[in-house]
Amino acid sequence: MSYDSLTFIWYVLLGVLLIGYSILDGFDLGVGILHPFIAKDDRERRLVMNSIGPLWDGNEVWLVTFGGALFAAFPVAYATVFSSFYNAFFLLLTCLIGRAVSLEFRSKVKSTLWIKFWDIGFFLSSLIAAFLLGVAGGNVMAGMELGPKYVYQGGLLSQVYWYPLMVGCLTVSLFALHGGIYLYLKTEHELQARVRHAITPVFYAFASLFILVTLATWWHVPHATENIAAYPILWVVPILNALAVLNIPRAMHLGKPGYAFVTSSLAILAFATLFSVAIYPNFMLSTINADYSVTLDNARSSRATLQTMLIIAAVGLPCVLSYTVAIYWIFRGKVKLDSSSY
Repeated sequence: MSYDSLTFIWYVLLGVLLIGYSILDGFDLGVGILHPFIAKDDRERRLVMNSIGPLWDGNEVWLVTFGGALFAAFPVAYATVFSSFYNAFFLLLTCLIGRAVSLEFRSKVKSTLWIKFWDIGFFLSSLIAAFLLGVAGGNVMAGMELGPKYVYQGGLLSQVYWYPLMVGCLTVSLFALHGGIYLYLKTEHELQARVRHAITPVFYAFASLFILVTLATWWHVPHATENIAAYPILWVVPILNALAVLNIPRAMHLGKPGYAFVTSSLAILAFATLFSVAIYPNFMLSTINADYSVTLDNARSSRATLQTMLIIAAVGLPCVLSYTVAIYWIFRGKVKLDSSSY
């Protein structure tokens, strides 16, 4: 297999890992975002938390695998991304740890103040983690101030201007919608009815942001559409994306929440695919000089490394998929509380 083919295969595999993480951790971040607005008492808050209790850590395996694969296959991209977003990723890691600690510690002490503290921690860490992922994606889409040797020349404030912030808000609304549909599938009775009532305004907020970010991308990030213009077949991705978004309220109206969840998953898949198409063949575009951009060619590992990693992936990826399917099958159905629940 040629060096270029191996490079492209690894670019696609990284996309698969990112999509897997966005779909799976997207709904449990969404559950955390909706948590204080849906549940009205301690029992309902426990039900909401336990809906993702057996799943959240397995979902984050996809993010860890993505980071490891990026490090091994494209070390220059790994180093540039992590050094450019050092502060943001430090905060993101703090939030991911905070979510885990909130889930584990909440029920350890029977104190109203203690429980309320961890409930707030669970909500804020979920909200900020989703927002930061969107802000990072917005910055990569628009391009960053990369100088010679791919060193980031900007500061923290230059990463938080209007466009990445809009993408961050879109990500929060998308994950909240995805999490709301998941909660509807896992709950019943009054709590389920309250979740159903919340999904409609969340969808309107997401749809409004979707339109605004689409227009903003068209105006502010003109290079995002260059690959679609060069290969018109790629128009199928934004068209399917729009259809998937429109199908979410239709599926809920028809009383098919499972169908709506699949559709919201497909919408996330389409967003991630559009992101990959928009930045290709770059990992990070330099706004200072295009020669300083991190591309697939200048970021990749040696041919032998990519080839060896492909063999490892052929063994490891089915294991990750099997584990994921097994966990979801074991914990299928409505969430119930027992002595081992959070």
